[in-house]
Amino acid sequence: MLDLKRLHLLHELHRRGTVGAVADALSYSPSTVSQQLQVLQREAGTPLFEPAGRRVRLTDAALVLVEHAETLLTAVERAEADLAAAAAGAVQGIVRVGSFQTASLHLLLPAIVALRDSHPGVEVRLVEAEPAPALDALRSHQVDLVLADEWSGDPRPRLQGLDREDLFEEPVHVALAAEQAPTGTLHLETLRDAPWATGEAGGSMEALVRRVCYQHGGFEPRVRHHTNELSMLLALAAHGEAATLLPAIALYGAPDSVAARPIAGADLSRTVFTAARTGSDRRPALAAVRAALRTAAAVTPALPTT
Repeated sequence: MLDLKRLHLLHELHRRGTVGAVADALSYSPSTVSQQLQVLQREAGTPLFEPAGRRVRLTDAALVLVEHAETLLTAVERAEADLAAAAAGAVQGIVRVGSFQTASLHLLLPAIVALRDSHPGVEVRLVEAEPAPALDALRSHQVDLVLADEWSGDPRPRLQGLDREDLFEEPVHVALAAEQAPTGTLHLETLRDAPWATGEAGGSMEALVRRVCYQHGGFEPRVRHHTNELSMLLALAAHGEAATLLPAIALYGAPDSVAARPIAGADLSRTVFTAARTGSDRRPALAAVRAALRTAAAVTPALPTT
C-alpha cells in the first residue's frame, strides 16, 4: 500500500524540482527525503525517477502518482475537517497562521485575544513570513492559514487548491519626513533625487516602488535601504533619510515627524486577504480563526473610514 506521507514528498518534488528544495521546505535532511522516495518507488513497483544531469526527472508513472497525491491530500484534509466538525464538544485545535508583520500586529493579535473568550480551546500559532513563502508553506501543509497581501498593478496568481478571501483594500501613500512633505498630493518627480527605502531586495514592495517611480515620476529610484522592519522604515522617513511607500495600516501610530501623502495622478492600493487550502475551513477551529480575522479587519482603527 502506498504511504500518504511519501506521496506528499513526491508531490513536493514535482513542485520544487530538487530533493534539496523539498528537504529545506519540509525541514528534513536530503538523505531522509531520498530514502523515503526510494521506498515509495519500491512500493509502486515501477520506476518513478530517471537521472537528468544533477537533478532527477519524474517518469510518466510518477506524474500519475502526483495527480493522485494531490487528490488524496485534499481528501484527507477534508475528512479531518468533517470529523472535527462532527465531533461533540467545544471548538478546539491548533491553527498555524503564516502572516507578515503589519497583519500580525493589527489583525492576527486582536483575533487571538478575541478567541481567548469566544473559543478558548483554539490555539493559534504565528509563523511570521512574507506572503510568497507563506503561501508556498500553505500549499506544503506547513501552515493552515495565511494572511497575505497584493499591491495594485501586481496581483498575486490564484493558486489551484487554495481558497482566498479578501479582508480589505487600503490606500498606499508616500511616507517621508514631515518637514519635507508638501501640502496635499505629492508630485512624485520632486523626489527624483531622493534616496528610497523598500522591503527585501527583489520583493514585491521593492518592485512596487520601482514601478510607481517610473510610471508616475519618470525616474528610476535610488533604493538605498532594504528592510522588512516597519519601525525602521518609519524611522528612516522620520529622519529624512529616505522616502518609501506604505499602506494605511502600516502608518497607523506613526510619529508626527512622518508625513503620508497621496501621489498626484496615481490610485495606489493594497489588498489584504486570507488563504486556506480548499475545504480546510470546514474544520471548526480554522473557521473560527478566519471569522475572528474578519471581525478584526472590520473594526481596526488603523484603517481609514469612508
